[in-house]
Amino acid sequence: MVSLSARLLASLLRGWRESTSAPAYTALADRIRLLILDGRIPLGTRIPAERDLAAQLGVSRTTVTAGYGELRESGYLDSIRGSGSVARLPARAPVSIDNVHAGYLDFSKAVMPAIPAIGEAAQRAALELPAYLGDSGFDPIGLPALRAAIADRYTARGLPTEPEQVMVTIGAQHAIALLARTLLARSDSALVESPSYPHAYEALRLTGARLVPVSVTTDDGWDEAGLEQAIQRTSPAMGYLMPDFHNPTGRSMSPDLKQRMLALARAQGTTIIADETMAELAIDEGEAPLPLAAYGPAVLIGSVGKTVWGGVRIGWIRAERQLIQRLTRARSAGDLGTPALEQLLVKNLFDQYDSILETRRMQLREGRDYLTKALAGAFPDWCVPHVAGGLTAWVNIGAPVSSQLTLAARNEGLLLAAGPRFGIDGAFERFLRIPFGYSQDETDRAVTALSAAWASLSRGPLLDQNFLAEVV
Repeated sequence: MVSLSARLLASLLRGWRESTSAPAYTALADRIRLLILDGRIPLGTRIPAERDLAAQLGVSRTTVTAGYGELRESGYLDSIRGSGSVARLPARAPVSIDNVHAGYLDFSKAVMPAIPAIGEAAQRAALELPAYLGDSGFDPIGLPALRAAIADRYTARGLPTEPEQVMVTIGAQHAIALLARTLLARSDSALVESPSYPHAYEALRLTGARLVPVSVTTDDGWDEAGLEQAIQRTSPAMGYLMPDFHNPTGRSMSPDLKQRMLALARAQGTTIIADETMAELAIDEGEAPLPLAAYGPAVLIGSVGKTVWGGVRIGWIRAERQLIQRLTRARSAGDLGTPALEQLLVKNLFDQYDSILETRRMQLREGRDYLTKALAGAFPDWCVPHVAGGLTAWVNIGAPVSSQLTLAARNEGLLLAAGPRFGIDGAFERFLRIPFGYSQDETDRAVTALSAAWASLSRGPLLDQNFLAEVV
């Protein structure tokens, strides 16, 4: 069973009392509940003893005991004799899979609805499937036809690629996890951006690696000096980066920084992994970015989850042949291959991929502009950056209350991912990631719910006008 130390939980709870007038034990319970709901405290994790957390937070043990008691009563903690208190979700009657968040508008995911072409592509794939039924069906590397289509796509984007350099995976997250457990050993260092994709943090931590963060901001992009120092001083075994339309900030590395970063990584023996799941989702007109491996040695991850539909679980890894062979040998410890039918479906979409991307760019351009205007009208003091690509805006809300605002929004029927979800040890309470791949009606509903949630916080001690004048 995984245990959470009192020190680490205290860092995740930073600011838990400052943004509410509720009793201390209620505020503590609310914040821990949010940490469980958005995954910062994984289910099944043993949380610290009451005495230890009270000492770390500088509060009475009675406060922590009452907070834990409220969480137990609401079903978010289990007390197990000899094992302490363990995080869980409240028991509920069985529900259908598409009704898990019934009544909620879910803006916690950066996604778009499925493209209409999926249905036809699936029908064609079903007709092609009989030709593959004589095989075992266990496919650890990918169907040759799909690998060739992916290789041709990279070549067309300016990076000559052979099918032998491609492995098909069960989505991008599967690719990240497979690369992490293949390239990292316990006590290795892994370079990451901060903020970044939270499930990548989780995959890297599961290997026992130590995360070395490098700052990315909406104003300045990457901390270039910090990036160079992190590579030179820690010699990380692996680096996980999103160099184009970074999630959540939307920033992209300059070609010069890409070249310098890859040269430093090569000198230190660091394998750079580039998550390019959003790399082709440019919104504004301009030249499409080259794949990172066009600038130097890098392993690339791609997926159709953001461009086609999240329900099509197909991703891929583009790497040198030796690494692809190594990944193939390591893969059976986690899974036995990618489903053939979904591979055929995606293969049938690649001949119209440029048209799909153009449609997505138009949708995202409209969504970004609509969200920016809606937020400016409802929250004139918030800082909403101009985003050139990707699916999200990394919004500075002007006060360190992102987690509290997320809880308040949930009460209004809106699910959001709090800023600290994308950081390490509780950072980014001043930020909120808001996706813009939703319809105008959904965006209007989200902004209305967010306005009500913000108003409910305005009665708290942090959000008076004098405070906002200081922090905006």
